[in-house]
Amino acid sequence: MLCAISGEAPQRPVASRKSGNVFEKRLIEAYITENGRDPVTDEDLSPEDLVELKTSRIVRPRPPTLTSIPSLLSVFQNEWDALALETYTLRQQLTQTRQELSTALYQHDAAVRVIARLSRERDEAREALSRVSVHGGPTATGEAMQVDSTGLSRDLIAKIDATQEQLSKTRRKRAVPEGWVTSDALNSFAPIEKSKVLYGGSRSFAVNTRGDSALLGGTDGRVGIYSMSDKAIVQEMHAGNGSVTDAVWIGDRVAASTSTGNVKIWENGTEVATFSSHAGEVTALALHPSGDILASVGVDKSYIFYDLTTNIIATQILTNSALTTAGFHPDGHLFAAGGVNGQIKVYDVKSATNAANFDSTGPIAGMSFSENGTWLATAANGSTVVSIWDLRKAAVIHRIDISSPISAVQWEYSGQFLAIAGPGGLVVQQYSKTSKKGLSPY
Repeated sequence: MLCAISGEAPQRPVASRKSGNVFEKRLIEAYITENGRDPVTDEDLSPEDLVELKTSRIVRPRPPTLTSIPSLLSVFQNEWDALALETYTLRQQLTQTRQELSTALYQHDAAVRVIARLSRERDEAREALSRVSVHGGPTATGEAMQVDSTGLSRDLIAKIDATQEQLSKTRRKRAVPEGWVTSDALNSFAPIEKSKVLYGGSRSFAVNTRGDSALLGGTDGRVGIYSMSDKAIVQEMHAGNGSVTDAVWIGDRVAASTSTGNVKIWENGTEVATFSSHAGEVTALALHPSGDILASVGVDKSYIFYDLTTNIIATQILTNSALTTAGFHPDGHLFAAGGVNGQIKVYDVKSATNAANFDSTGPIAGMSFSENGTWLATAANGSTVVSIWDLRKAAVIHRIDISSPISAVQWEYSGQFLAIAGPGGLVVQQYSKTSKKGLSPY
């Protein structure tokens, strides 16, 4: 008969009424006083639950002093009893801790598996959505899908129709503005001043219609307005985390997009709208000729129209490729988006139907509609050639090789000059509206 705590023969054995285990009386009473439970079964236990066992035992002598060997042995016995009790308690705690750690590791592993499964299902759903056609029916190419079911509002459609009617009547008859730059004046252009580095790694630059302020964005999410007259940043906004990928003027308001999928609009330095519907980087912004619609494209294969009169999302359209560039036709009835698959997709703004596709040699780096309404200039990433497409013929009518990689192209207001920018500098090509001569470099 051994004590369940010390493992030795007890001098005063007692048994638990509940578990039936045998203990040394002084050890179990000390344990009950401290914990109130059975050390073996962990059940509630009180001194009344103990039954003393009758055994033959030797009468203990009077308590000796510490000067004798029996007294020393008694002290050692007490110390041993305390050590045995503490060791038993530590073993119990170790076992409980191991069980808790095992449970926590199992729950963590299960959570990781669930997250991985949900991420995979999300990616599969996005891929499936990108292959569904607009409104669930076939289109010209069967490549687009309208995410929302409402489409553009009646007010926006009326604005688009009114803008197209007004601009299409006057655009072709519009004369070159008086005092507009000539080819001779352009030949005399030269840099007159160079500023310090304002935003390292900037990918966006836009000048307002008055020509007195420029909009720039940095890799740290800052957007700054640079005053031409003051030659300094006069106002700065913060677009959030990530780098600024594009920025445009909306009259006196400012819009910027970021690599984290945000589109923000400011007025007089105050943020008035924030959108985060893109699932990934927003690569480009474009403003409708009416000034009431802003477009954004992104790596999530979608483009979004924003109603600037109410600061809400008007519609979101999915395509079959990540998009890199965006632009509206001068009349406002067509929207073009360039993709990483080298294809320029042209959509009807009101219905989101795919009106035409133009194939390039690589991911689209730059794209711009001419003010004549029939030409579209495009350039592929890393290419040295600009292709001029005739929208009526759906064919390339000019190719311009500047012998240097191209990062951006832009037609100016009169439709005479095409600016081509890249790491090697800026090249300007001219088209004479009066003589109908082809593009020539300046």
